[in-house]
Amino acid sequence: MKDFADDIPGLMRDMGRAARTAAAELASASADQKTTALTLAADALLAARDEVLAANAKDMAYGRDKGLTDAMMDRLRLDQGRIDDIVQSLRAIAAQPDPVGAVLAEWDRPNGLHIKRVRTPLGVVGVIYESRPNVTADAGALCLKAGNAVILRGGSEGFHSSRAIHAAMVEGLRGAGLPEAAIQLVPTRDRAAASAMLTATDHIDVIVPRGGKGLVGLVQREARVPVFAHLEGIVHIYVDASADAEMARRVILNAKTRRTGICGSAECLLIHRDVAQGLGQDVLDALMAEGVEVHADDGLRGSQPATEEDWGTEFLDMKIAAKVVDSVDDAIAHIRKYGSDHTDCILAEDPAPVAQFFARLDSAILMHNASTQFADGGEFGMGAEIGIATGKMHARGPVGAEQLCSFKYLVTGNGAIRS
Repeated sequence: MKDFADDIPGLMRDMGRAARTAAAELASASADQKTTALTLAADALLAARDEVLAANAKDMAYGRDKGLTDAMMDRLRLDQGRIDDIVQSLRAIAAQPDPVGAVLAEWDRPNGLHIKRVRTPLGVVGVIYESRPNVTADAGALCLKAGNAVILRGGSEGFHSSRAIHAAMVEGLRGAGLPEAAIQLVPTRDRAAASAMLTATDHIDVIVPRGGKGLVGLVQREARVPVFAHLEGIVHIYVDASADAEMARRVILNAKTRRTGICGSAECLLIHRDVAQGLGQDVLDALMAEGVEVHADDGLRGSQPATEEDWGTEFLDMKIAAKVVDSVDDAIAHIRKYGSDHTDCILAEDPAPVAQFFARLDSAILMHNASTQFADGGEFGMGAEIGIATGKMHARGPVGAEQLCSFKYLVTGNGAIRS
């Protein structure tokens, strides 16, 4: 592997220039070209499955030596099923309508102007991510679909896996006659490359971080480029007095135990006092029977007592906090204080508390009677996601191809002049 350590700024400058040139070409690329590129990339990835698994084995060994947590190792791991999932995501994104050029609104003015607001690419997207090699494919595909060039800086622990997946993406671009610089992968583990991306205002239009609190916090503090990000997924589920018992048990077990290392995993249960000793305790007992460590508030039996630190903690593990609340208002107040504006859920049959929950909370995703593990772009029909954005500007929730677009106004007159 070539050593880029002597000139990281030069490397990143060259990548940025190439991405900017590629973005200009992609902005007018046909929908068929982009679809072809993604379809060929899916075919190439499927054909290279053995090579990808061999690369991932190197990364798993590296991760073990580095002492990664179980949650991080789970995010890093690839198997045949997960590669098949990546392939299916590529095909799903390829099959979606092209967002570029879509007319969002159209109207006529008394002054003779006809005005259209249409979707247009953002330009160049920089993605900095940890552990998850699937982000290489998801981010590359979504950016391409939206007509953007992308610079990918994967985590050091997924270095070999990302390179193997990236090779398939480039093969797709080449086969469709699109510039290979449309999807670039930073070819070094050196952290200076990520730092250079954060200040590359001439070459990158937006940064998307995918990773833990440390990475996202660093990006938000140091970036001079606009950022789409969420800091943490402190996901709450409120169990109302009107909740259906069997549904609540099934949803909560799935929300906590299906995959604990993803940002949609439930981290805190808020249980209405009227059902705390019945349904609430039954749910906690079921969680503990599945191996979940329950940090329980007074009035609930858990694995250990809850502390103030447990509220607002993203465990990303087989752990959950549980608290008794007196009403939906108390649940809302707790979520406002300790939540992260990511995903929160209410389990209830009475429509009144549901309406209150939806109206008074402003998390990017609010759910009713559904597992929070559905907080995912693929499950929202986007094929995949580049991340979950919790900010107030531009994109919120799962960031798919449409959210990776901006818009412009096309104004047509017939010799109109302004008096």
